[in-house]
Amino acid sequence: MRHVAREGRRPSDQITVTAAPQIEAFLEMMAVERAAARNTLTAYGKDLADADEFLKGRGLDLMRAAAPDLESYFAHLGQLGLSPATASRRRAAVRQFFRFVLGEGWRRDDPSRRVDAPKARASLPKLLSTDEIARLASVAEAKDQGAAARLVCMIEILYASGLRVSELTSLTLCAVARDPAFLIVKGKGGKERLVPLNSHAREAVKRYLALRPQFLPKGDAANPWLFPSRGASRRLTPRRLAQLLDEAAADAGIDPARVSPHVLRHAFATHLLEGGADLRTVQKLLGHADIATTQIYTHVATDRLRDTLVRAHPLAKG
Repeated sequence: MRHVAREGRRPSDQITVTAAPQIEAFLEMMAVERAAARNTLTAYGKDLADADEFLKGRGLDLMRAAAPDLESYFAHLGQLGLSPATASRRRAAVRQFFRFVLGEGWRRDDPSRRVDAPKARASLPKLLSTDEIARLASVAEAKDQGAAARLVCMIEILYASGLRVSELTSLTLCAVARDPAFLIVKGKGGKERLVPLNSHAREAVKRYLALRPQFLPKGDAANPWLFPSRGASRRLTPRRLAQLLDEAAADAGIDPARVSPHVLRHAFATHLLEGGADLRTVQKLLGHADIATTQIYTHVATDRLRDTLVRAHPLAKG
């Protein structure tokens, strides 16, 4: 590992223009010792360059920054309108860089250790009402016979079972043999779980299966996927499903930005909780490894109950 400063020097003596040599050494360590992927290295390099550029505006750089300087940078990230994931990654890059610098002896302190990330409430998932989901299915029915049967089938399965979009598009024809009341789904990490199919979903599957052959690629009668496609993957892609839902949303008078396969999964979970299902049951149905992930839906249900109370209770008005 290349050392660009010696232990014992003051931070202000270590570098005068840029922290580029230290950043380069950090990225080299990430590549060699932690086998970081190229995309990760590229992202971290850009993140650290961004932080260094911000600090230049304060007459500093990463190697001379103190805790208040990093606090200002972290606050700056919150003002840029970045996605939570991107802002979190940039903060993580800065923290890991300073742990490396401290370990190399290039600084005697870690200024990032005393700086907390801005606290923000986790964003609640978008949600559709039961009426809006019914409208989606209704406009889907208005398409030509085959397209209608397929889209209604996908909407009904997503809303009845809470499947992830990747799980839906990975369903095989065997999964729906013999009119099953449950599907066996392989989710994240290869873990299998049972998910329910209600009568509406089962009826939609039956109607679609009668018309499925028209979606088979030519010469691919043995295609194993429930939703085959003429594309290279031989099955419908998540992107194409999202496009079909966008079209249905526009036709139903619903903002397409509010509709996606994942929103139907959210609706499944939230409506279950509102109907009295316990959190552990919803966790198992969604395939969440950690119940904390499922708890976001309790906030959605609580917020909806509070809004109803404010609208309906006489003492809550005015």
